[in-house]
Amino acid sequence: STLPAVAEELLREIRKAFQETSQVPDDLLLGLKFIFGPSAVPALDLVDQRSVTRVRSPSGRILYQVLGSSGKLYTCYSSCHFCTCPAFGFSVLQKSESLLCKHILAVYLSRAMGACQELAVSEEQLTNILLAEEEDE
Repeated sequence: STLPAVAEELLREIRKAFQETSQVPDDLLLGLKFIFGPSAVPALDLVDQRSVTRVRSPSGRILYQVLGSSGKLYTCYSSCHFCTCPAFGFSVLQKSESLLCKHILAVYLSRAMGACQELAVSEEQLTNILLAEEEDE
């Protein structure tokens, strides 16, 4: 994983707390805000709206699609910590202001809370999703 150890540990704690109580305690929410800054609250909103879909192909390839607050669909790759949104390119890659964008954080939080929608697609459909992203750029 490419996240700092403290972020990984926080996500593990959130998963554990959520499994036990179906809630995220205030201290962990504060930790989220501290580590992930301005991405934390919008990411939680995306989780609440169940905006994260886990897309899986028969070969086992997985990617995530997040319906952003603007209504645009972004593709996230948690395995390499990448999102197709402009904020990721700007504030994460160019400026190094953030660890990640709200979309990837929403993916990690949705996984921790079991809140991902599931979508099985064919290899061809997965290829089309990936090619559509390239055309957008």
